[in-house]
Amino acid sequence: MGLFGFGKKKSKKEAEPAETVDEDKVAAEAANAAAKAESAETVLAEPSSEYEGRGEERGPWDVNDEDVPDYDDYLDLGAYYLPFLKGIELRIKASRATQQVLGSTITFGASSLEIEAFAAPKTMGLWDDVRADLLEANKNASEVEGVFGTELKLPVNVKGGKTVNTRIVGVDGPRWMLRGIFSGKAAVDPDSPETEALNKFFADIVVERGEEPLAPRDLIPMHPPVAPAERKAAKAAAEAEGEGKEHFKDIPDNKPKGPLSQDQTTEVKTTLARGPMFSEVR
Repeated sequence: MGLFGFGKKKSKKEAEPAETVDEDKVAAEAANAAAKAESAETVLAEPSSEYEGRGEERGPWDVNDEDVPDYDDYLDLGAYYLPFLKGIELRIKASRATQQVLGSTITFGASSLEIEAFAAPKTMGLWDDVRADLLEANKNASEVEGVFGTELKLPVNVKGGKTVNTRIVGVDGPRWMLRGIFSGKAAVDPDSPETEALNKFFADIVVERGEEPLAPRDLIPMHPPVAPAERKAAKAAAEAEGEGKEHFKDIPDNKPKGPLSQDQTTEVKTTLARGPMFSEVR
């Protein structure tokens, strides 16, 4: 049945409404519902050397983009908001010495996605420079066209003499760059359902750069995960007190200081269903 019966001939009984309906309001609500349903399905770009449409047709999104999706049900990590995806496992990277949150890694099936958000210059992107540095430092790295523009294929040697194939993508936004490191099937098989799922997950992330002065390539400050229910409760309390984002005042300052350390620990979280979106596993 069509929404509000649009396009259908009314019966005689329906032709005699019990109350007056504001047709303009109903039409507007229908249009909004249709637009919201359409935007709910992320459409990835075709593989190309350039990534077009960010902030208009597709993400990753900035909180100030006009068409940014509703991220009320996303998990808040400070620098960015992570969307819902059934069956994922989330690891939070943090400095063992300072407990500062440095990034996150999503595991989905036999694939994983490491996510980091960096500050970037106001007038130009950062991904081209970062990609050039990675190519210069890694002779086995190569450039390929991908759904996020020019991507890198980079084999990484790990303990035990094994080699892990990775796929590195970067997307420039307003004063930020979001980097994703894919491994497993999502790095080597473009036709895998895991690749499509994690590509869409990355494209649905919403970044919040903030107004804090940061040098280019600095990690955007993060904080421990704040679940949607917690954020909504805190926001309601803050609005009642006439405050803004001060409801996060009790969250410690986790801006990394100095060069990034490899001495990291992880906190494992997972989700199988909405509400709560992510539940801790001990």
